[in-house]
Amino acid sequence: MTRGPKDDAALLRDLFKAANAALRFAEGLDEAAFLASELHQEAIARVVGVVGESAWRMTPAFKAAHPDIPWQAMAGMRHRIVHDYPDVDPETVWRVVTHELRPLLERLRPLVPPDTP
Repeated sequence: MTRGPKDDAALLRDLFKAANAALRFAEGLDEAAFLASELHQEAIARVVGVVGESAWRMTPAFKAAHPDIPWQAMAGMRHRIVHDYPDVDPETVWRVVTHELRPLLERLRPLVPPDTP
């Protein structure tokens, strides 16, 4: 199936949903449990990759209009997960999920279309 280009609103919805999924997947875990669970590491890395892919595909105009959002960092994390997967540090993924996603979601919430849960 070929997917056409998405508009910024659709990409923002994808990003927001994926970031929330990462937080849900991490619920109830501490770092030791996360590091011991290949299932959680792979699931969370997958949705963090979706966050980065969505950020990477946003239009330059949208990114320029919101310079306080770490677009490049999100895209860089996605590239690392997809292209350098053997070298992805699970502790870095854990740090992103536990320290960076909630503040990111707070900054994104006003930008997300109202029909996004």
